Amino acid sequence: MSYIPHTEEQSRQMLEAIGVSSIEELFNEIKPQLRPRSFDIPQAMSEQEVVSCMRRLALKNVTSLKNFLGAGFYDHYIPAAVDMIASRSEFYTAYTPYQPECSQGWLQAIYEYQTAICQLTGMDCANSSLYDGGTAIYEAAMMAIRVTGRTKIIMDSGLNMIYRTMLYTYMSNLNIEFVETPVIHGQSSRDEIFRHLDEKTAAVITQNPNFFGAVDDHSDIVEKAHSAGALAVISVYPVSLGMLKTPAEMGADIATGEGQSLGLPLSFGGPYLGFIACKQALTRKMPGRIVGATVDKDGKRGFVLTLQAREQHIRRERATSNICSNEALCALRSGIYLSLLGRSGMENLARLNYDKCEYTKDCVEKIPGIKVKRSSPTFNEFTIALNRNADVVAEKMIDRGFAPGFPLGKFYKGMNNYLLVAVTEKRTRQEIEQFVQALEKVL
Repeated sequence: MSYIPHTEEQSRQMLEAIGVSSIEELFNEIKPQLRPRSFDIPQAMSEQEVVSCMRRLALKNVTSLKNFLGAGFYDHYIPAAVDMIASRSEFYTAYTPYQPECSQGWLQAIYEYQTAICQLTGMDCANSSLYDGGTAIYEAAMMAIRVTGRTKIIMDSGLNMIYRTMLYTYMSNLNIEFVETPVIHGQSSRDEIFRHLDEKTAAVITQNPNFFGAVDDHSDIVEKAHSAGALAVISVYPVSLGMLKTPAEMGADIATGEGQSLGLPLSFGGPYLGFIACKQALTRKMPGRIVGATVDKDGKRGFVLTLQAREQHIRRERATSNICSNEALCALRSGIYLSLLGRSGMENLARLNYDKCEYTKDCVEKIPGIKVKRSSPTFNEFTIALNRNADVVAEKMIDRGFAPGFPLGKFYKGMNNYLLVAVTEKRTRQEIEQFVQALEKVL
């Protein structure tokens, strides 16, 4: 259907119908600096012309960068079977399974996902997913507040800054006391955490590996938190659990994390998936839906929505959660991914990430003007100190075809010369060596 412009008479009639005399009057309520700059828009195009135009614009994007950027979101290989299975129409047409009469196929898929998350983290129970890693941290903090009846949260500053910002934003209108403790030589400051622990503390929140890539064993922090009557929440990078101590092995009450690395593409920021798992005793305080296995009257195995905390519609401020959806399709992808790899596959993947990162460290350390921070062990991400501003170095590396890492000065004062570098299984030896050569030239 071709585009037919309005006549002046038609425009006058439309303005009259809504009670204004001119286009200018229509925008009176909007500040001048926020109004449209012009209504001189191009003529309409056919579908073929629009597609061609979009393709020309897309070609201007830089899509061939070799990715050494992490900071919570990672460039992992996704097996082709993940896309194939998740693209079946039985799955991708479903929005989100609220009702108990939701199909057995969907219920089983969610049940398998929950089981995989429990096996990965070592925890007793997991729900059917949240929006992202930051939302999961918020829900864990609220769980701790409900369970303990306390209102103080201690956070290690090695917790992803995005998550901390989300936590402050979500709780800005609540009477919650926050304490941020420093990271010292890559590790959580035990002295500071223990100094702030008291009878008002609901939870201590840490991350492993932390935002700087450093690996830590938080077992002693968990034990101390429990002795003060507080809960311990640990945010984890799921791929690292193929070789690192699990949250359950550290004694954590609640484990959370970002599930993007489990079969989800980076996709310019989402959609992603937050996972949350907890001890059995806390299950009824966990938000969202929990699918369980059962048998029907004939003894045949089946699946049901065992818990579905949608009481936010009627309980208001006393609700378990105000989350109104889940990321079922994203959870499905992660469930497929974990099933394809299995236990040994996750162990091999973790080892490959670790080994490639260590090789990159050794290569980078030979460049004059760079110091690799080695005060703590790392998994597949590490911090380097440069002899100049990291933003400038990153910009020049992009011109050479590399996304070199995350400049830490964006989040941390006094760290303008620090760069956070991530290495996944997708980076080949040749790419790593090219990265090192390019970095040496830039410096």
